[in-house]
Amino acid sequence: MIVERVKKALTQHIGDYLSLYTFVTGLLLMGIIFGAVVVNCLSYESKSDLLHYLQQFFGELAKNQIADPRALFKESLFHDLQFLILIWVLGLSVIGLPLIFLLIFVKGMFLGFTVGFLVSQMGMKGLMTVLVSVFPQNLLTIPNYLFLTVLSVAFSLKMIRQLLMKTRKQPMLPQFISYGIVLASTSLIAAAASGYEAYVSPALIRLFIS
Repeated sequence: MIVERVKKALTQHIGDYLSLYTFVTGLLLMGIIFGAVVVNCLSYESKSDLLHYLQQFFGELAKNQIADPRALFKESLFHDLQFLILIWVLGLSVIGLPLIFLLIFVKGMFLGFTVGFLVSQMGMKGLMTVLVSVFPQNLLTIPNYLFLTVLSVAFSLKMIRQLLMKTRKQPMLPQFISYGIVLASTSLIAAAASGYEAYVSPALIRLFIS
């Protein structure tokens, strides 16, 4: 019964915001493609420096000399929460829409660059690293970002309509509370993704580099 309700609510949600999801997903994909292209534009020296730092990290990981998983979890969660809160705050502003779109594009660019660099410079080992570290956590992270981005854009548009146009105004407090619940929900998902990155991902990477 609960599963059916969740499925129905999810279907209704996607139907209501399908155009926004299409646009935001397109932006993210454009960012991923752009990030992958940037890898090929790097000079040989830049690629060599990045590969050197990456090999140092893998060497420390193989010797189990990286930071404590709890520290990695806190750092990863801190960065994710910064990104989520920034999008959420921009959704409260009537002038935050362009910045929200820019942020999701930049997030895609970083993801595309990471995957492109690992695969192009490390071959099969890089691909396996992507499959066990980058891909699994992004199964949670990317839908989480898209969900918050779409609802932030929708909230901002609703504020614009109520403030600038002669539409029937609805009480803002219930809307703000619902919007706050969205941030709390996405923060919990970010914590799960950070947990994977800190506790599971290093162990899996170690299997392929040792």
